[in-house]
Amino acid sequence: MASEEAERIVCLAKLAEVTERYGDMTEAMKALTKLGEPLTTETRNLLSVAYKNSVGARRASWSVVRSIEEKKEGSEHTQSVVLQYRLKIQKEIEDVCKDMLELLSTYLVPSVAEPINILDYEAKVFYLKMKGDYYRYLSEVALEHCTADVMSNSMAAYEEAVEVAETNLKSTNPIRLGLALNFSVFYYEIVKNSDEACRVAKRALDDSMEGLSFLPEDDNYKDSILIMHLLKENLDIWTVNNCNDNEQDGRVD
Repeated sequence: MASEEAERIVCLAKLAEVTERYGDMTEAMKALTKLGEPLTTETRNLLSVAYKNSVGARRASWSVVRSIEEKKEGSEHTQSVVLQYRLKIQKEIEDVCKDMLELLSTYLVPSVAEPINILDYEAKVFYLKMKGDYYRYLSEVALEHCTADVMSNSMAAYEEAVEVAETNLKSTNPIRLGLALNFSVFYYEIVKNSDEACRVAKRALDDSMEGLSFLPEDDNYKDSILIMHLLKENLDIWTVNNCNDNEQDGRVD
């Protein structure tokens, strides 16, 4: 990672980040990844920030336009304009996701195929989680056209990440906790299995609580606490929603 070209690209990516030019940032981090050198923790996080912001803004826009579309207000012409705009944003999301998935499959996941230390295992879980995430984003916008392959690819990536994480990372590791958070969201929002979503979130929360007292109060501690809080929030919301559904269906225990 000491090459002048790599240093130049990292500098450019950081400039793009502080100026919130995430399109430039993704291009820089793509170029860095394609150099074929293993990413450090810092550059791995830069890659994640670049693509997360790039796709995140578009996901938010897609949700707004989709909600407008569902109201079916205005003339047929107006509804057609809304539909075409939603499809335009959807195509942008798909392009970003496929771009990231290609980097993961071609460069990043293979770079940690045979991990030898904790940093390698963290990187492997991180990349597999990202793979699950970006297939999940594709599933979100596909609506009724979501293929079984996209969902199964997301599921497979998350499951492999869980297997590696539970074997090699502590229950309080923020990367392992972040994986549990995103995997539970996948179950709730994409698979529509709230029971399994709650199970994944609760297990991660219970396991991490046991090890929390032994964790030094450093940056990892703060990250872990934040993710645990998000897991707890989701679990509370999903549990209430499950109870309400059961009451409506007459299936309260």
